[in-house]
Amino acid sequence: MRGKTLLLPMTLMSVMMSLLTPFSYGQHMTEDSCTVQILVPGLKGEPGDKGQKGAPGRPGRLGPLGEIGEPGLKGQKGIMGRYGKFGPKGMKGAKGDMGEPGPRGPNGDPGVPCECTPMRKMIGEMDIVVAQLSSELKFIKNALPSPAAVAGIKETDSKVYLLVKEEKRFADAEVYCQTKGGHLAMPKDEGANTAMAGYITEAALSRVYIGIHDLDHEGVFIYVDRSPMTTFSKWRKGEPNNAYDNEDCAEMVASGEWTDVSCQLTMYFICEFDKEAI
Repeated sequence: MRGKTLLLPMTLMSVMMSLLTPFSYGQHMTEDSCTVQILVPGLKGEPGDKGQKGAPGRPGRLGPLGEIGEPGLKGQKGIMGRYGKFGPKGMKGAKGDMGEPGPRGPNGDPGVPCECTPMRKMIGEMDIVVAQLSSELKFIKNALPSPAAVAGIKETDSKVYLLVKEEKRFADAEVYCQTKGGHLAMPKDEGANTAMAGYITEAALSRVYIGIHDLDHEGVFIYVDRSPMTTFSKWRKGEPNNAYDNEDCAEMVASGEWTDVSCQLTMYFICEFDKEAI
């Protein structure tokens, strides 16, 4: 163990000395064969200078959210924003009062002489047609409940027929037709009956009320204008039969035939109007 240095505390050194003493006497060893040096630690030195600041560590985990703070003061009003899009067009307003007539304009240049008699006759005929069309247009505006409730308009030489697709009882249907200036349709000849039957077929219907009843005297059918049925009828075979003693009104089916039915049923109906009254 030559050349080795051992650092031991004082108590450990004394123990080792006691152990080595008999060994040295029992063994014949030369003084130079082994040298043991025991060093004892010195006193604690003075603290050194503070080292330089190290590099920043990695960011730590996010902590929990804090409590909501008190609302801050209201900020100042911002500048005006851009104008928005134009809104939809509003409803048309009511027509205003007629204004004062303007000043009379200057006289025009004299016309070219011509044979105007044929032209005047044509213009007169056109005026008559325009007047008729205007009258019919006024009738249509007054008579139509709504475009969806009407299947169209049919005409004969003297009548205008309007099929109303609103289900009503017989009495209510007649009142409706009267408020428009007519009656429930009254087929008084084969031509009118055929026109009405075609109307029903074109509208894809199976039956409608017509203006015939025997509400005043059982078995004596009359038209709603109280005129008697003396010249024409189109009853289906076996009709009228007053089934259940409760069939006092009449309907027309798509074939043009008539059957008596209860006046409390609700169904579509046909109104008729005199052309002269339109």
